[in-house]
Amino acid sequence: MAVIHHTTLTPSKLELLTLWLPAQPWYLGKGREPELTKVGGFRLDDPKGEVGIEFIVVTDGSGDQLITYHVLLSYRGAPLDGAGHALVGTAEHGVLGRRWIYDGTHDPLVVGQLFALILGETKAQAQSLSNTPDPSVTSYFAETGRTAAIKSTTVSNGPDGTDLLVQVTDAPGLRTRQLTIQVQRVLQPDRGSSSTHATQFLGHITAGWLLPDGTKARDMFAVLLDAAFEPVTE
Repeated sequence: MAVIHHTTLTPSKLELLTLWLPAQPWYLGKGREPELTKVGGFRLDDPKGEVGIEFIVVTDGSGDQLITYHVLLSYRGAPLDGAGHALVGTAEHGVLGRRWIYDGTHDPLVVGQLFALILGETKAQAQSLSNTPDPSVTSYFAETGRTAAIKSTTVSNGPDGTDLLVQVTDAPGLRTRQLTIQVQRVLQPDRGSSSTHATQFLGHITAGWLLPDGTKARDMFAVLLDAAFEPVTE
């Protein structure tokens, strides 16, 4: 279960994201530095207990309208081979020492646990409490009686978010298929509230965050679909 250390991180996550976000193709505040506030998120467990996995929601107040972003982060005690391009930054943790912080969409462990969450094979954990599941994070998977292992992942970043093309092997039978996990980077309140909109996907994860007036909003943080599928737009 996720263990949270209430200590310092220097520089802070928000400081690192302030520098990292403007370079992302899905960042909407072109030409200005973001002014970030953390407004939500949750964590997932690493089965081996070595890597921190956090889904963090931040609101950018630098423009005329507030924009809310969803970022997956992995926290590692050593550099991740071949992932230098996905490094958000390094920071000193008050208990664990130096941590290498990555965009989790490029971290195979994070992608595997994200997929497991969609399939209902793992549970979301509270962002700031140890050993505490977060029941507000819900998942949906249309198929039953199936387990699957990811063989490979291709990451595609664009103005609409991040697509993870995953090649998975089903068991039994060892049938290989291609699926896409679409990671929603810019969140919109209650976009996933329509059952018609939500159930057109093979699976999805829905979670919430706080609006400035203290009310809660929800959206699909990630959706799963067959690689050749094109969702209906409304």
